[in-house]
Amino acid sequence: MMTTDYLVIGSGVAGLTFAVKIAEKFPERKVVIVTKASEDESNTKYAQGGVAIVLNKESDSFKKHIQDTLIAGDGLCNKEVVEMVVNEGPDRFKELLLWGANFDANDAGKFDLGKEGGHSEYRIAHHKDITGFEIERALLATAHQLSNISILPHHFAIDLVTNHHIESKDSKDLRCYGAYVMNQKSGEIFTIKSNSTLLASGGIGRVYGHTTNPVIATGDGVAMAHRAKGRIKDMEFIQFHPTALYDAKGESSFLISEAVRGFGAILRNGKGYRFMPDYDERAELASRDIVSQSIDNELKKSGDTHVFLDCTHLDMEGFMAHFPNIYEKCLEHHIDIKTDWIPVVPACHYLCGGVDVDMIGKTTIDNLYACGECTRTGLHGANRLASNSLLEALVYAHNIYKNLSEVENTVINVDIPDWDDDGTVIPKEHVLVQHNLKQVQAIMRDYVGIVRSNKRLKSALKHLDVISSEVEDLYKESRISTTLCELRNMINVAYLIIWQSLERTENKGGYYNLDNIKKETRP
Repeated sequence: MMTTDYLVIGSGVAGLTFAVKIAEKFPERKVVIVTKASEDESNTKYAQGGVAIVLNKESDSFKKHIQDTLIAGDGLCNKEVVEMVVNEGPDRFKELLLWGANFDANDAGKFDLGKEGGHSEYRIAHHKDITGFEIERALLATAHQLSNISILPHHFAIDLVTNHHIESKDSKDLRCYGAYVMNQKSGEIFTIKSNSTLLASGGIGRVYGHTTNPVIATGDGVAMAHRAKGRIKDMEFIQFHPTALYDAKGESSFLISEAVRGFGAILRNGKGYRFMPDYDERAELASRDIVSQSIDNELKKSGDTHVFLDCTHLDMEGFMAHFPNIYEKCLEHHIDIKTDWIPVVPACHYLCGGVDVDMIGKTTIDNLYACGECTRTGLHGANRLASNSLLEALVYAHNIYKNLSEVENTVINVDIPDWDDDGTVIPKEHVLVQHNLKQVQAIMRDYVGIVRSNKRLKSALKHLDVISSEVEDLYKESRISTTLCELRNMINVAYLIIWQSLERTENKGGYYNLDNIKKETRP
């Protein structure tokens, strides 16, 4: 068993920001970060766009940023949360600069602010088209300088330890005492007992297969919190990014940033027709849900697998300066954007719901906090405004740090039973896990995608039930493996998305159900 003051599950911007702040403030306290891949592998690393913040007070204002966020959230944002996050943005951004994160400047020496869909002003601070990667680099460098932070790469959190695991505790008294963690290299499962635990485990992209997320985004934090009886909300609101590079294999897709459309790129269907002005007066700069639904509609009409993003008319020197990574990636796929259109398809990008937290990042389970994409804070409502995610992670990591700095760091004194895998066998059923994984992804893509219906959702439940019972049997009788745990987590997440989709009776933001249109149009 390992003991620590603070256990952080996840090493993206949310987890690292909290870890660095609390470790700097209390050098005598211990922080342990567990992360299931290498320490720099997280959704943060792939965030291309940037951080949305009000820096230019002459043309922009907090009021405008708040309004843009509320419009994108389609009436379901918590206004108090939106105001707090937007107002705190510039202060949190200054801290990133102090940690050594670099952001692009213009010729006048001021920050070169970008504009993305749904924003009324230029307010996206970015580092070329690899902003998340740059922030991750700066935070990791700072974390490595702090001797009281231990980072455990290739360690997988299997389950949160709660009163359900401890005989002397009342099962109604919901409290977290740490987590059971597996060393993925040795297979050893051990307990990390912690005075406070932070879930910062990222998104769920891989549940859909077609995703802009890395393969590690399997919804582990959401699933663990759900199994621990924490409250999970708004799982029906999945944001699909309209323009992921189309890959016939359908694995994790490379993201063609929204900023490319902000730069002037236009969408065309297979016949070369520019279709977005038919759907929305903002055309390519409409919010993500509208662009994704429009592309989905074009594909359903034509039977095509993808549409195209046309950059051939743009200033190429400017494009290559702004988006060198995207330009190179297209070349790798034999696409020269000077002359070729980029094949694109909507892909699962961001979870707007998740583990329900209050304004200081507390979950409904004592001693358990959460921040970043695995949470539902009330900021995004029914649809996230572009580049508000890194901002949310920074603000909530700070709020959790502030709260935990002010409360007593009570040492948890309980006996936690060791992980028991007696009677289990090492499975020879790897093929079964992979088969079921592909099945789950296909069910979610085909039945629970951009446009849903109650009939499709109920069909998805029936298919999922069969897979779920097979996987639960395998879980009980097999020695634990990362892939088996991830599959179990993805099934938990898939159920949550379907159940909460069936409960929503009106279309809002990123949620679109054909049966709800019928209700709305009835006399």
